[in-house]
Amino acid sequence: MKIFFDGGYSPAGMEYALVAGGRTYMRRDLGEGSSMAAEWLALIAALTLANDLALPEAVLLGDAAAVIAQAHGAIRCPPAYRDHYERFLALPRPAGRLRIRYIKRTQNLAGIALEAVQRWTPPAPLPTITPSSRA
Repeated sequence: MKIFFDGGYSPAGMEYALVAGGRTYMRRDLGEGSSMAAEWLALIAALTLANDLALPEAVLLGDAAAVIAQAHGAIRCPPAYRDHYERFLALPRPAGRLRIRYIKRTQNLAGIALEAVQRWTPPAPLPTITPSSRA
């Protein structure tokens, strides 16, 4: 199964979204951090979801090329994110095959979901209507 993942950082804090099997999973207000820390949290959450769903095989798809390369061991993980890397390595893997792939931002359903939530603003409150007191 494909699991799309994306992390983000805004003044409100870190957040991430996952999309798997037509469902969106989102966590917001994850505290202070950075965009790379949020991407690591998203990747960790994607692998955790694959385990929770007991998937025999999983393809984790994200647009954070640096985090994906670090997870593969292709490039060195910066010391600031070493805890995330070690947490990721400690997670159990699906019984079958696990693949982690880079995709373009425009193809990342999780990124599209995060962007939609960030663009959405709640409607203005309706005015309070009180019964008039006519005598």
